[in-house]
Amino acid sequence: MTSDIVIEAIREDHVEGFREALDMVARERKYLVFTEAPPVEAMLSFVRDNIAAGHPHMVAVADGKVVGWCDIRRGARAAQAHCGVLGMGIIPGYRDRGLGRKLMLATIEAAKATGMHRVELHAHADNFRAIALYEKVGFAHEGLARDAIRIDGRYIDSVLMAMILT
Repeated sequence: MTSDIVIEAIREDHVEGFREALDMVARERKYLVFTEAPPVEAMLSFVRDNIAAGHPHMVAVADGKVVGWCDIRRGARAAQAHCGVLGMGIIPGYRDRGLGRKLMLATIEAAKATGMHRVELHAHADNFRAIALYEKVGFAHEGLARDAIRIDGRYIDSVLMAMILT
């Protein structure tokens, strides 16, 4: 059940919890390009930049603990400022409850509110559960980058998916 989980815009006081959640998912070594979270100072800088720049960044909080996140970073160059790249994760124990969908929809709504036109993401090609979620939310397949990721000597293809916000 996700009724006891609050989805809210990230704040600086979420940084340590966000880092812990990202680290937990990264150390699984099968969903993210991270294999461990960056130092807390780098995470604080990332969050501060997201807040200052108005990049949509939501967290899911259960009993005061960050259990998931979703962010969309707008392109830095003027010609790509209408586009954003989505990143997300849910810690074990909170998956398969509809939380990923709720987080994505809240973050996509925030992206629409900022005038963003396109959101894209990259998924490990063997992450079938995530790809199915992205398809259900409305992302379309746009391409495949062969052997784009290498973790523990294993090459993984990366699927490019995108959504046009209307």
